[in-house]
Amino acid sequence: MNAVKPRYQQLKDLIIHRISTGELQPSDRVPSEYELVEAMSVSRMTANRALRELNDEGYVKRIAGRGTFVSDFRSQSHLLEVQNIADEIAGRGHSHSCTVIRQSRQHARGEVARALHVEQGTDVFHLQLVHHENAMPIQVEDRHVLASFAPDCLEQDFEAVTPSAYLTAVAPLQEAEQIVRAAMPNGAIRAQLKIDEGEPVLVVIRRTWSKGRPVTFARLQHPGSRYEMTGHYTPPGRPRSTSADVVQLEQLKQ
Repeated sequence: MNAVKPRYQQLKDLIIHRISTGELQPSDRVPSEYELVEAMSVSRMTANRALRELNDEGYVKRIAGRGTFVSDFRSQSHLLEVQNIADEIAGRGHSHSCTVIRQSRQHARGEVARALHVEQGTDVFHLQLVHHENAMPIQVEDRHVLASFAPDCLEQDFEAVTPSAYLTAVAPLQEAEQIVRAAMPNGAIRAQLKIDEGEPVLVVIRRTWSKGRPVTFARLQHPGSRYEMTGHYTPPGRPRSTSADVVQLEQLKQ
């Protein structure tokens, strides 16, 4: 017999469900403690605990004097920005296009099964795409998606909508893990990125979580001579002291 969940956990699950289904969108206001007490017939202590834990877990942001709002999971995790490459390219004022190389169903094996925390043989979707910036290849995206998380994945036109945009629409991103390393590409990657033999690539290995479990595992490869990663971190509670512009390293050379 299943134990009945505490009321605060039931309340949390209800709000998480509304976020996951898109009923509550990023930056939407979440009902206040008073509104939850009135609408859900719970105590003030129960409502406070539910909102406090949702804030601690990153689902919402509580802003003093303003209220509680859904976090913008779609754009960033705590320290590393996880951005849709089409938006990244558009932000530079350039044109994005994409070519789909592979879009198939597979059984998870080895590295993929371990990364997604599933048993060998679990159904996953395998996507491989080449993203272009102003018609120049800038990224080879090799991604595995848990089939149970996004069952309509194979029906999508990923030359029109990127996998990142589609998956974000399926459910909000809760967590992201990224590893960045330099590597020498194989012949297929060199051809897809149109780079010379001997040129390294910048590889981003990324996992994303939703609803408390890893749901995607991706290897993103970029031409070393045409791509860079930037970032800026401001500790919580402190105002940003610099502009949003990234200082180009070339300008600092003497």
